[in-house]
Amino acid sequence: MTSTVHSPVPSRVPSPVLRPHAEQDYAEELAALAADDDRARPPSWRLSPWAVVRYLLGGTLSDGTVISPKYVGPRRLIEVAVATLATDRALLLLGVPGTAKTWVSEHLSAAISGDSTLLVQGTAGTSEESIRYGWNYARLIAEGPSEQAIVESPVLRAMRDGKLARLEELTRIPADVQDTLITILSEKTLPVPELNTEIQATPGFNLIATANNRDKGVNELSSALRRRFNTVILPLPDSADAEVEIVSRRVAQLGTSLQLPAEAAELSEIRRVVTVFRELRSGRTEDGRTAVKSPSGTLSTAEAISVLTGGLALAAHFGDGVLRPHDVAAGIHGAVVKDPVADRAIWIEYLETVVRERDGWADFYRAGQEFTG
Repeated sequence: MTSTVHSPVPSRVPSPVLRPHAEQDYAEELAALAADDDRARPPSWRLSPWAVVRYLLGGTLSDGTVISPKYVGPRRLIEVAVATLATDRALLLLGVPGTAKTWVSEHLSAAISGDSTLLVQGTAGTSEESIRYGWNYARLIAEGPSEQAIVESPVLRAMRDGKLARLEELTRIPADVQDTLITILSEKTLPVPELNTEIQATPGFNLIATANNRDKGVNELSSALRRRFNTVILPLPDSADAEVEIVSRRVAQLGTSLQLPAEAAELSEIRRVVTVFRELRSGRTEDGRTAVKSPSGTLSTAEAISVLTGGLALAAHFGDGVLRPHDVAAGIHGAVVKDPVADRAIWIEYLETVVRERDGWADFYRAGQEFTG
């Protein structure tokens, strides 16, 4: 008999926005932590480092308030990340895709600054102005250079307000633009040569950057910039049970926030998706007896969550509301087969050598065959 995963978080009033920021979605938990928190807080921090870790990892407060876990993984990693942000060194969260780097970055900012929106998204087109400042050219032409004509970047606003700034995908940014951060992180100052002045950071300012270690070699960090960061590597979940817990929690949350008219995902289907992803990632079946080829995709935990959320939508709108193997097979096929030739061959081989022989997986095998054509 299969069990069903129910939402592990308290029910919330549906949000008027599609994706609330962490400080909005978890406002009640943050308020309860602040009221219960009697430990020392660094300048401008909303919570003490101890309470920030409790917010990330979950627990029960002295008044009985349950804090839901935002991250499932080694406690020490989160403690090191929080301790780093309490110093003058910036934090670099490094890991393969889907290891919750952005998620952890957002929740750290929400807990520490009460604001996770001071964000720069790194791309090949990110310019210096995105990190430093730009100009309102209408005012610049009319009035000349002035403080009123400056368009503040998220980093500059964080410096002024004593908050955390976030920089996503640091290694996607061109190297010369990356180096804009050196003075900011070492001197805590942003020169404004056009006005012959500078902007000095106020207490509480720091920066969290994320980087995908699969991008190694794209835009390597200079040694000067790397020294300004303390690097915390976020790993993939150690065990299948840990990954099932992470996926179950997020699928339940997303299903609720998207108001999907479907039953919660059955644990058996969640475990099936996690098992497929882990085996193809590692190149070996769970029991260690059979070697399998790994496809070109990352098959991350985040992708497993997307597969199951998409399956719930299929079950809700085109089925009977119950998540079944056929509902997840399409999503898994899309996640695995990124290269239509090489990955398709790997997926067919996995279906025939592993899935076909596995007890209780006959429905999934037939569904997988449909999509391979």
